[in-house]
Amino acid sequence: MNWDLTSYFPQFDGPEMRRFKEALRRDIALLKDRAASLLPLNDENASGWEDVLTRNEALTRRMSHLSSYVSCLAASDGRNEDYLKEEAALASMRAELAKVRVELLRGVKETPDEIFASFIAQHSLDGAQNYLKRLREEARRAMSTEKEILATDLGLDGIQAWGRLYDKISSRLEFDMLYPDGNRERLPMSQRRSLLEHPDRRVRKAAFDGGNAAWQSVEDAAAAALNAIAGTRLTLNRHRGVGHFLDLALFQAAISAKTLNALFEALFAHLEIPRRILRLKAKSMGTNGVAWYNLGAPIDIPNRQPLSWDQAKDLVKNAFTRAYPALGHFFQIEIDRNWIDWEPRAGKRPGAFCTSSMLSKESRVFMTYNETLGDVLTLAHESGHAFHGYMMREVRPYARIYPMTLAETASTFGELVLTHGLLEDPSISDAQKAMMLDVEVGHGAIYLLDIPVRFEFEKSFYEERKSGELSVSRLKELMIETQRRILGDVLEPGGEDPYFWASKLHFYITGLTFYNFPYTFGFLLSRGLFATLKKEGKDFLPKYEEFLRLAGSDTAENVVQRTVGSDIGKPEFWSEAIQSLEEPFLRLEELLPKVLPSAQS
Repeated sequence: MNWDLTSYFPQFDGPEMRRFKEALRRDIALLKDRAASLLPLNDENASGWEDVLTRNEALTRRMSHLSSYVSCLAASDGRNEDYLKEEAALASMRAELAKVRVELLRGVKETPDEIFASFIAQHSLDGAQNYLKRLREEARRAMSTEKEILATDLGLDGIQAWGRLYDKISSRLEFDMLYPDGNRERLPMSQRRSLLEHPDRRVRKAAFDGGNAAWQSVEDAAAAALNAIAGTRLTLNRHRGVGHFLDLALFQAAISAKTLNALFEALFAHLEIPRRILRLKAKSMGTNGVAWYNLGAPIDIPNRQPLSWDQAKDLVKNAFTRAYPALGHFFQIEIDRNWIDWEPRAGKRPGAFCTSSMLSKESRVFMTYNETLGDVLTLAHESGHAFHGYMMREVRPYARIYPMTLAETASTFGELVLTHGLLEDPSISDAQKAMMLDVEVGHGAIYLLDIPVRFEFEKSFYEERKSGELSVSRLKELMIETQRRILGDVLEPGGEDPYFWASKLHFYITGLTFYNFPYTFGFLLSRGLFATLKKEGKDFLPKYEEFLRLAGSDTAENVVQRTVGSDIGKPEFWSEAIQSLEEPFLRLEELLPKVLPSAQS
């Protein structure tokens, strides 16, 4: 591992870690018993529930520390049986803490409005009001306490076990990579993503074919996991009286149906903008359209050189410092303290993430760096998440529980700071500018086409799953249909990815449902915020930092309105954000003839 995890515990399963776990397990059990002994919240027992809430918050802080540590270990070495065993044990401990939350739901479910309002107005709960209001909203659709506790227990060996199975399969899965020169190599699946962003189309095609052959070998297990995860959610929704499966996704995203509809109304009205980006990509490749494996591909600009890890760090540091000095300073902290695991190696899980500990107030970034510009952007993306955690380090834990919609805004804002910081560097060449513009608009096409494919596929999947499990052939068929519908004629015939439902980790995340549209939300919201930064200059940055700090203190709509004054419930906001891609797209079109001989005709 590249990162230093010793600030969590000096060693894995050492005496410090064992004492920490034992104390946490004991305190959870004590608090669970204390909460269960209380009658529902009333004027007489308010101090008792206040004590439970305060102690639960402290346990949440400690649990985040242990969870962050174990997730780092299991992701960095998915073959280590001790780490996987610890991950399963952690899930059991989290389930016990979740039972305290079940008692909290019981406590506030039937409380009269005036008593609840008086209770949350207490000084000791300042900053926790949004958490408590959401708790009450969740309580009103909760099952009985006995059923919720049973659902928590069954989750360990049910929905969460299916998620762990997928993680184990994906971290151990390898594929045969046949290079254009005839060289063959067996690679871990975590390295496939960067190969799908290789400038050589033949390399991308080989990685796509080899990877899908590997996914085909585990298709039955992946389909079983996907069906089980969705089936469990639908069953629980039915027992909890959730009207539609998207209602839960909206609640978790802290947005209204009006806002989500406004986003997709604007997106579908402007689909030609991302499709034009892909047509330019196809033209540069000399094809009539793009295959799915070309979505993340860079335009093949001559003399493109691999970027070493040291070069990547310098690019991000300099760009951040130029556009946003505080972000550049924070990035240097990440580097100096070894908070990033970046090295490609067997056993690493696919994907990238940022995790934070509320106890140590530190973050860690996990990624697999394969010397591409896309990987540099991933570094900026995850560092945006880490900066968000840094800005919230003094915020109470209940106010640090913020939705993915706003989390992904912070990360894609980091991408924009990187991109524009590099473009403003007078020392970079036209070719380098073209590569950066290609990355910016290319990611725009992914956020506005790829992510909606995931969202529309998952919606259709859940609708059909109500009537029973979907077969592997139907999952493949549904994915192909969705890709064709969203990309239209820009997707070349036969260029679909029938196994995208299996290879995309996000479909198998059990803690959140519809782990997709928040990416498009965050991407477009960050573009709206960045446009304000360009207009107002550095006077905007304190507003942005307040936006980050308040992310867990209100709905997404209200946080944006309170800090930057924008109304994200209107399609016009999202339309302007989508149209902001026109400017870098036109700049790229103008630059390509200068750096790409084939584009001159």
